[in-house]
Parts: sequence; C-alpha cells; structure tokens
Amino acid sequence: MKSPENKPLLHQNKIVKIVLLGYMGSGKSTIGKLLAHKKSLEFIDLDDYIEQAENMSVSEIFENKGEVYFRKKEFQYLNEVLEQRNDFILSTGGGTPCYGNNMQTILENTNNAFYLKVSIPELTKRLLKEKDERPLVRNITEEELPEFIGKHLFERSYYYNQASKVISCDTKSPQEIVDEIESYLV
Repeated sequence: MKSPENKPLLHQNKIVKIVLLGYMGSGKSTIGKLLAHKKSLEFIDLDDYIEQAENMSVSEIFENKGEVYFRKKEFQYLNEVLEQRNDFILSTGGGTPCYGNNMQTILENTNNAFYLKVSIPELTKRLLKEKDERPLVRNITEEELPEFIGKHLFERSYYYNQASKVISCDTKSPQEIVDEIESYLV
C-alpha cells in the first residue's frame, strides 16, 4: 500500500520505536539514517538531542558539569524520547545502555532494540580513521586502541547483549544491515 507521495505506509496505527545500540564506530548513526530514510521515520541521535536541549556539546557538558550530570541528563532525555515520541529510529551513545536504568527503560519501551556488534579489529580500524572527532579516543595511541576497546566491550557487552536482536556487522554493507534489521522488526 502506498501513500499519495508514493511512499510505503509503514505505520497503519502501529507505533514504531527502533533503538540502535553499540560501541562508538559501530555504525549506529549511518544505519539509523539509512533505515529512517527507507522507512520514512524520524532519525534521532540521542547525543544531538541532549546537545540541543542543553545548548552545549557533549564534550562541553562533560568538561563543565561532569559525567554524573551528563548521565542524569542522558537518562532524562532517553526517557523523554521513548515515552513522549512515536515513530522514530534512535541512535544511542555507546555508553547509554550501561548507566542507571537506561537498558531497562529501552526494553520496556520497544521490542525493536538492536545491538550493532562489531569486532575489536574492525572497530580499531574504523576509529583510527576518525580519532580527531572522537574525544574519548583522541589521545589513545594506535597500539593502545585495541586494548581500550576490548576493555570497554567487556564491560558493556552484558548490556548490549540484552537487545532484542544482535546484528553482527563486520562483513556486511550498511544496506545489508538495514535489510537485516527490517527483517526482524516487530
């Protein structure tokens, strides 16, 4: 069934909330934007949402108000998006699921939470290309990066693996990942 603009009618009285989880560099924003375009849904990047609401970059929030303040605001805005909005694709920050009751909140609000799982070697390769845009890894050497990522993944995997579905992404194109997510939508 097509709408007047010749776009598929996705909703038909069904609320769509898709949440993408994963480590930085796993492709949450890329996949989220592609999927949002394909499904005619709003794409929300949680970090961007926080920056707009707080009128400061995430880096500035950490620098000026500290991580505890940021995590409280992250929880507040995650809840706001999940409870007050419908029909969207949400890309979370890499650490979002691991703090407070964030993962529980995500799972209570959608059956469509996807962990974009990428291996340490692949994440290392991706993050080396964009180190300057990633404050968390900017000052980490190429030799230290795999261990840094591995430590984080070890700490975070408990939360990431609670997602409705785990998508292994290493050998797949963005379009293949989008197609796989679509095949699992509830």
